[in-house]
Amino acid sequence: MKENFKSGFVNIIGNPNVGKSTLMNQLVGERLSIITNKVQTTRHRILGIVTTDEYQIIFSDTPGILNPAYELQNKMMGFVDEAFKDADILLMVVEPTDEGLINEDFNEKLKKIEVPLLLLINKIDTISQEKVEGLVDYWHKQLPNAEILPISALSGFNTNFLVEKIKELLPEGPLYYPKDQLTDKSERFIINETIREKILENYQKEIPYAVEVVTQRFLEEPDIIKIDADIFVERESQKGIIIGHKGQSLTKVGKEAREDLEKFFNKKIFLKLFVRVKKNWRKNDNELKRFGYTNS
Repeated sequence: MKENFKSGFVNIIGNPNVGKSTLMNQLVGERLSIITNKVQTTRHRILGIVTTDEYQIIFSDTPGILNPAYELQNKMMGFVDEAFKDADILLMVVEPTDEGLINEDFNEKLKKIEVPLLLLINKIDTISQEKVEGLVDYWHKQLPNAEILPISALSGFNTNFLVEKIKELLPEGPLYYPKDQLTDKSERFIINETIREKILENYQKEIPYAVEVVTQRFLEEPDIIKIDADIFVERESQKGIIIGHKGQSLTKVGKEAREDLEKFFNKKIFLKLFVRVKKNWRKNDNELKRFGYTNS
């Protein structure tokens, strides 16, 4: 490790669907966070780690900020609160229509934040240059303590400049994680999230939000990985919808998840999915803890 080694936690926050996960995947260079066009796609806090001989940046993707309506959402906002507390640098991602954070408590915290705050106006490839300039002026007035940078997380526009700015602002510090570690999440977590992404993409209305996925078996052999995973729903009627007519819907989810997992693990995957009912798990604190929704 070089002298004057820099390291720190660069935490990404913002309203739902502004592009936080797309940005982190772009910055890390790997698809760690799942991405769909539905709100509440990200439920956990996910770290993406970039290490060189000169620095280690620990990016942190967080759930979209909202006003919680039930216990699962309370846990999700707990992850955001943690991101405020341990950030060395805070990245706030907004899209052109945003006027602030949905949750007023977090809005107030932003105004008092003492670490460097970079406000990233995302999706600028969808608006005119004149509109971009107007948004920069607007955010300067809203958050005078923030440095403002227009970006496109999807195309990568200005993300290299963003990384250079982060490197400037990083404090000197230790190597928090081994050099070859890419994320704090386990292989099972990646599997669970990949399956959940396919459910978000393939089902409508309330169904995706009533789902949690747990990998029960992960057996890696020389030429294949064998995976058994449970899909939990809250009601019997939801179970029927997930399975679909003659199992067709579940088969489609399994096929799409398997294809993505084979790319991620670079190995053949044998995936078996089971659908089980766990009533009202989103409102049950004990069930949420079993599913990994614990805030430190």
